[in-house]
Amino acid sequence: MDFPDYSVLMSVYHKENPSSLRQAMNSMWQQTIPSNDFVLVCDGPLTPELDKVIEEMLRLHTDVLNVIRLETNHGLGHALQIGVNACKNDLIARMDSDDISLPERCEKELAVFVEQPDISLVGSFITEFLDNEPENASSSKAIRVVPERNNDIIKFAKKRNPFNHPSVMFRKNDVLAAGNYSNVRYMQDYYLWAHMLIQGFKGYNIQETLVLMRTSKDFFKRRSGKQYRKIQMDLFRYMRDRKFITNSQYISSYIIRTLSSMSPNWLRQFLFRTILRKNNERHMTS
Repeated sequence: MDFPDYSVLMSVYHKENPSSLRQAMNSMWQQTIPSNDFVLVCDGPLTPELDKVIEEMLRLHTDVLNVIRLETNHGLGHALQIGVNACKNDLIARMDSDDISLPERCEKELAVFVEQPDISLVGSFITEFLDNEPENASSSKAIRVVPERNNDIIKFAKKRNPFNHPSVMFRKNDVLAAGNYSNVRYMQDYYLWAHMLIQGFKGYNIQETLVLMRTSKDFFKRRSGKQYRKIQMDLFRYMRDRKFITNSQYISSYIIRTLSSMSPNWLRQFLFRTILRKNNERHMTS
């Protein structure tokens, strides 16, 4: 099978761990089908340790790595807006600066685009591991499962994010046609997927884990409070106003998210781990 070229898009800011950044970037260099264009957006000034990792990567991958440095930190959405426009290829693989892509991730996603040319977004399951313990990821049971086909993706999107952002590969032209990323805190990806699905762009999720996602105790704490709830409900209001969801679905989402944001952190973590994640080894890749 002949595969098209693709770009890698990553953003990094000063709070990231240098070791995690190196590991994340190496996981993309080690893909079975390598990229010829890696765009790294530095969202504001970085630490000397992070800069050292980037300098190391530039020495090793001079012809492929394109480092864009922003003077101030504006947030992930703004950084990705700039990064999308800087990518040379129409297919773009998103990658977070602290996660790990499995070696065949991009090859499997590219195959979907070759076999299904009407698809605009391809993602996969992710398996979560805690903090700096990727060696334990293979025994992790916390898997975020997302639906495979577009019709089921649309149904899922009415309640929850239908794609795992660090696993997604998309068509640049389609993302730009949908308005590109929004500079919205926490939910810039969900906003973009909603825009695209409402406009008729189609998605697909490979039914296996292709990315190991680093989480921490703060992961659940950030998903609480009035600000987070407001950002969520702004998105659901947008979907309601465009007839993507009904008013009753909007009200149901409001109640669920209000209760979640008000819950103690231990309860929110329990719900995420036992209800919103699958504990099923058959979804793991070898």
